[in-house]
Amino acid sequence: MTERGRQRFDTVLGILLLVGMILALYMALLQAPREKTMGDLQRIFYFHVPAGITGLMAFAANFVASLMYLVRKESWWDSLALAAAEVGTVMLAIVLVTGPIWAKPVWFVWWTWSPRLTSSLILCLLYVAYLLVRNYVPDPERKAYVSAVFGIVAFVDAPIVWFSIRWWRDIHPSPMLETGGLSPAMRPAFYVCLLAYVLLVVFLIRRRLYLEVARHDVELLQRRADLEA
Repeated sequence: MTERGRQRFDTVLGILLLVGMILALYMALLQAPREKTMGDLQRIFYFHVPAGITGLMAFAANFVASLMYLVRKESWWDSLALAAAEVGTVMLAIVLVTGPIWAKPVWFVWWTWSPRLTSSLILCLLYVAYLLVRNYVPDPERKAYVSAVFGIVAFVDAPIVWFSIRWWRDIHPSPMLETGGLSPAMRPAFYVCLLAYVLLVVFLIRRRLYLEVARHDVELLQRRADLEA
C-alpha cells in the first residue's frame, strides 16, 4: 500500500470509528432495553464484554506477530507484536476495572478468585511483564527475540480465559450468546458495540505500529550516524 493509500485508509477508518463509537453509546445507553433484574447497571455489559473479546484478539495478533518474527527476523513483526500487546493490555485493563464495578452490586463482592477472573488477571499481568521485559533488554535483536518467545508463552493463558466458564463452574455468567441468555432485543446493541471496539483496536494498533516503526527507523539512523562519526 502506498503512503497516500495508507493515509486514505486511516482517514476512512477514523471516520468509521467515530461514527461507530457514537452509535455504540446511543445503542448501549438509550436504545437497548433496561434489564429487569439489574436495571441500568447491566449496560456495563456492552462495554465489558467487547473489551474482553477484542483484548483477546489483540493478544492473538501479538502471538501471530511473535511467531512471524521468529520465522522471518523482521523488525516490522516485532513492532506489530509490541503494538498489539499494548492495546490488548489496555483492553483487558478495561475488563478488570468494569468487572468489579458490575460485580459489587450483583455479587456483593468486588472480586472473587474464580477461574475466569483469576485467569484474566494472570493474563493481564503476563503482558504487563512482556512490556517490562522489553524495557530491560538493551540489545534490539535480543529484545525482539526474548519478547517473541515471551509473547508466545504468555498467549497460552488466553484460551484458558476464553474457555474457563465453559470448563469449570464459575460465579461468572455462562456465555450468554451461546446459551441464549442475552435477549434478542439486546443483541443489536451488543453487536454494534463489539464492532466499535474492533474498529478501535485496529485503529490503535495501526497508530502504535506507525510510531514504533518510526522510532526504530530513527534509532537505526542514529546508529549509522554514530558509526560514521
